[in-house]
Amino acid sequence: MSGYTRGGDGGETSLPGGSRVRKDCLQVAAFGSVDELNSLLGLARSECETEGGKAANELLHKVQRELFSLGADLAASKSLVTPQMVEALEKEIDSREEKLPQLHHFILPGGSKLASLLHAARAVCRRAERDAAQMAASEKVNPEALAYLNRLSSLLFTLAREANATAGVQEKEWRQ
Repeated sequence: MSGYTRGGDGGETSLPGGSRVRKDCLQVAAFGSVDELNSLLGLARSECETEGGKAANELLHKVQRELFSLGADLAASKSLVTPQMVEALEKEIDSREEKLPQLHHFILPGGSKLASLLHAARAVCRRAERDAAQMAASEKVNPEALAYLNRLSSLLFTLAREANATAGVQEKEWRQ
């Protein structure tokens, strides 16, 4: 099997089921942003190994697998993302937030390398959410896919804060 097909040379790509669409359509943008997020999470996971984030590494690995389902959901207009997947993210957020100092101000993204990567992943996740919401304005989108992306961005923010706390890095507050 070759690593290329030449099928996309004219600016089109195939969707599951064989239909062809332009690469700049909303659907391709949405699952493309999810793919970019998944790649960035892979990079963050490699940093988990050096910063002692074994629990975060395992959680991010699970999320990466779920992002493949979410991408397929967007590409094929299926309902692969479930309410239970969204609830699992909420439970992770709740359990991790309990151990972190309460926020009173916005914080600037950054800190440890792992936290910085997680903040970048959060921003890409927000873009994926915007792309999926834009797609949902004109096409059928599983509402759980939108909810999943919304919760995932919150989880990534929480994981970034947790990474800074673990590394002993003080968060920088944004103040005008």
